[in-house]
Amino acid sequence: MRNLKKIDIAKPFLSVDEWRAIKKPIQNGWVTQGKMVTDFESSFSNFHKTPYALATTSCTTALHLGLIALGVKPGDEVIVPSFTWISTANVVEYCGAKPIFADVDPSTFNLDFDDVKKKLTKKTKVIIPVHLFGLCCDIIKLREIIPKNVKILEDAACASGSKFFNNFAGNIGDAATFSFHPRKIITTGEGGMLSTKSKKIYDEICKLRNMGASISDAQRHFGPTPYILPEFKILGYNYRMTDIQAAIGISQMKKLKIIISRRKEMAAFYSESLSNIDWLILPKTPKNFSHAWQAYVTIVDPKKAPAKRNTIMETLEKKGISTRPGTQAVHMLGYYKKKYNIKSNDLPKSKFCYQNSMAIPLHNNLSLKDLKYVVKCIKNLDSKKNKI
Repeated sequence: MRNLKKIDIAKPFLSVDEWRAIKKPIQNGWVTQGKMVTDFESSFSNFHKTPYALATTSCTTALHLGLIALGVKPGDEVIVPSFTWISTANVVEYCGAKPIFADVDPSTFNLDFDDVKKKLTKKTKVIIPVHLFGLCCDIIKLREIIPKNVKILEDAACASGSKFFNNFAGNIGDAATFSFHPRKIITTGEGGMLSTKSKKIYDEICKLRNMGASISDAQRHFGPTPYILPEFKILGYNYRMTDIQAAIGISQMKKLKIIISRRKEMAAFYSESLSNIDWLILPKTPKNFSHAWQAYVTIVDPKKAPAKRNTIMETLEKKGISTRPGTQAVHMLGYYKKKYNIKSNDLPKSKFCYQNSMAIPLHNNLSLKDLKYVVKCIKNLDSKKNKI
């Protein structure tokens, strides 16, 4: 009998390297936003080949700043996919604008462009395509179907290191945001990054994330005029990353290629090993896309599966295998459902993905033995000896 030690759905890939990295800011006493944050930003922008990168407290706050910098105001509309984490819609509300939910394509879990076309109006200011689970949305195709004045803010929370036509995520839209939550590809505990090609956006967000201050704490601290205080000409926010987090991020960036390479190997193992299960729809990577595999999300076919998705998940849990729904259908959540009088069936594909998606364990701490055990348990679900 296998020891039923929990196989986690996700787990950050941390080591003694990160432990050593945080010693520097702790020892020198500069633990707020400082040189380590600047170095982390440089490392991230160099890897992703984007001109500018700004670290924030989370991907959510990066999205919020991105919308402000793109000019979103009360009365504007922002198109977002329904099948995503709630932050993608919440940041629109923070700006006083209205989130317009678009459906998704279940084969990619990304925006359904036909539905996007239907949701475009004269009030549409920005579209937030989500590169869900590490697979880029086709931003080139999206740009072709929307008016030139509509901006694109990529939600690349799951997509550090992913590519589309050899372009890294974050290099096609007007700006992009990334997450370093522990379930993401690399982590700083909590934290986010905004990337952009625009110097104007970069300059504005530098101020916005630091309470609107005209100069940073580090500039004042290390400058020759200790009596100078910053000017505040805009309403800003305290969305600054700490040097402790950035130190972890710098260490994680050194491992990013290895992390993604291993995730691709694990995803390939799953795809080959589970390919003969007719009730389990496996994720695919379209041509010219490079999936970063933040998560391996399947769909339990409700017409063929031996039991309902939730029952399957409960059964795997009893065997020590952690699973999760892919994410939520935000239009079905209480706040949005009530405020905008949205019906569950208004976005049927998002509802379908929410009710039938199932993520299985994928992270860089998994052994081959773990992967084989997950595959074995899934294959046995509908066998005569292991009826659910």
